[in-house]
Amino acid sequence: MKTEKLTCMSLCGFLTVSSIQANEPAERDYKQKQLPNIVLILADDLGYGDLNCYGATRYTTPNLDRLAHSGVRFTNFYVSQAVCSASRAALLTGCYSNRVGIGGALFPNSLIGLNPQEETIAEILKKRGYSSGIFWKWHLGYQREFLPLQQGFEEYFGLPYSNDMWKYNIDGSVATPKQNKNKANYPPLPLIEGNESVKEIVTMDDQAQLTTMYTDRAVSFIEKHKKNPFFLYLPHSMPHVPIAASDKFKGKSEQGVYGDVLMEIDWSVGQVLEALEKNGLTENTLVIFVSDNGPWLNFGNHAGSAGGLREGKGTSWEGGQRVPCIMKWPGRIPEGLVCNKIAATIDVLPTLANIVEAPLPTRKIDGVNILSLMTGDQKANPREVFLYYYNSNCLEAVRKNQWKLVFAHQSQTYEGFAPGKDGVGGKTGNVQVEPALYDLRRDPGERYDVKDLNPEIVAELTKIADEARADLGDGILNIKGANVREPGRVSVQ
Repeated sequence: MKTEKLTCMSLCGFLTVSSIQANEPAERDYKQKQLPNIVLILADDLGYGDLNCYGATRYTTPNLDRLAHSGVRFTNFYVSQAVCSASRAALLTGCYSNRVGIGGALFPNSLIGLNPQEETIAEILKKRGYSSGIFWKWHLGYQREFLPLQQGFEEYFGLPYSNDMWKYNIDGSVATPKQNKNKANYPPLPLIEGNESVKEIVTMDDQAQLTTMYTDRAVSFIEKHKKNPFFLYLPHSMPHVPIAASDKFKGKSEQGVYGDVLMEIDWSVGQVLEALEKNGLTENTLVIFVSDNGPWLNFGNHAGSAGGLREGKGTSWEGGQRVPCIMKWPGRIPEGLVCNKIAATIDVLPTLANIVEAPLPTRKIDGVNILSLMTGDQKANPREVFLYYYNSNCLEAVRKNQWKLVFAHQSQTYEGFAPGKDGVGGKTGNVQVEPALYDLRRDPGERYDVKDLNPEIVAELTKIADEARADLGDGILNIKGANVREPGRVSVQ
């Protein structure tokens, strides 16, 4: 069981506090303090350049653009790792994913999951009376003990892992071992409600209905919990391949299926915002939209854009780990704000804990409170340093303010390889990356190594990296960190 926490964060200055009589129920306390509802929307494999407000063309994302116009748009926002499960573990726990023992993407036969001893955002908010629901992709362990209902959520409806982890090829045929050994051995792709499978996803038509299905559940959740504070987590399965749009959006964009899918995700955001407005909740709801990592570039026209950043998903270059992030909270977040300071998904949990005056986890976390950035404090800089870990525990780079020091490592690369088309992935390669220093303010594409011109910066960032290695370890140098924790495990039957 999870242990109760005794410490408490200080109350955020702008929360309205009324005097509470000692014998009043806790629920009245929550209502009087006007705790905000929280909506967290996570896209899958959405690139830095995939929204109109980040430069996308040939399809429209009006709801997300309005969200950005009404709140803050981050330009240096990062995920813990550029891959599904690791990114989700970090978002929900406020930790670098390697700290909690989750790396890469968990497959249907994985015997590990997010350790129930870790505290999730849902569990932090539950202590303040929040109801929590998740509708869509989980990907932190498919066994019962790792599913959302055992991790602080009260409602769950969605896929336990990525939508490409099924037996089928893009043409609908069943994969053979010769075509794809992994696919051929996958179990059915289950749609889960609560802890039980209620349907199998077996066709692309099934995939095309997912966005609408989950959006309807999200809207119903808002209706159901409108009288008390709630946390709605909406982690989309797309635009992760295979992609498909419903009839409402099929053929609507000028960029093919990918554009159709993005327009439908934007529609989904609009439906959630409309439900908040309809129920009088807009003014007291914090909405966060972010992606889990950069685009899967070898899928060509079924993949997104890194917006000029280097590489994409599966790398620690900026195109893999820097993602779009938009937040709206009327009256708290100024309209039309652009934040160029460093922030990350690991900062979401401690920020929410501060806002609702909830205790932080007793176990060490890595996130910092970024409320000052959200509210437009130009002097604030709560996160100067970000660590780029990949694979199980490899420290591949470190950033401080504008400077990024890259260490020698093996990396996947999309460069020099023709992308695939229409849902079939192209080839990728592997390269040996040499040490380099990049000035991201002048060179966000990471093309010009300036380490020889700035030895003092290299020394400073190397010291930060050594401290990180002692804490979290480094698989490249075979260093075991002092403060990494084990994932949850199931025994082989």
